[in-house]
Amino acid sequence: MIALDRTTITALRQHRVRQVAEHKIVGEGYRDSGYVFTSLVGEPIAPDRLTRTFHRLCDDAGMPPIRLHDLRHGAATLALAAGVELKVVQDMMGHSSIDLTADTYTSVLPEVARKAAEAVAVHVVHAGRLVPGTNRPRRRTSIRRRPRQAISIAGMTRAHPGRQITRPRLLETV
Repeated sequence: MIALDRTTITALRQHRVRQVAEHKIVGEGYRDSGYVFTSLVGEPIAPDRLTRTFHRLCDDAGMPPIRLHDLRHGAATLALAAGVELKVVQDMMGHSSIDLTADTYTSVLPEVARKAAEAVAVHVVHAGRLVPGTNRPRRRTSIRRRPRQAISIAGMTRAHPGRQITRPRLLETV
């Protein structure tokens, strides 16, 4: 089973209408092979003819040379970029192992990895605003915070390590 969007379904239905019209024109000589894309007499299109036609269309469109198989990779890459789960992409590609799918496609998508990191960061910040173990937001306190205590190391001071997110910054000596 292949899941298709409405636009593709509409295009395929229009294609089928044209195919039925071709069948009527050819008459008895038409062979209903059951394939979606066929010759004018209903025979499956030969792979080498399909490849030549595809290359000609790419040249006409001014595209760089690509293989038909590259479209398969493109579809998987676009699906992952759109946020489709890796398991779904595995099924789309017919891979026997999710490891194969992950090894083949996740390394080519640094943008997907960056979006994932951003989504995790948003989740962590949101979770930090909640009372642990609940969905209740923490109460705001009106208690004034004490100034940060500085730690002196060899005459230099820096903020307490537990309060640092980035590399320690050296402060003026006290």
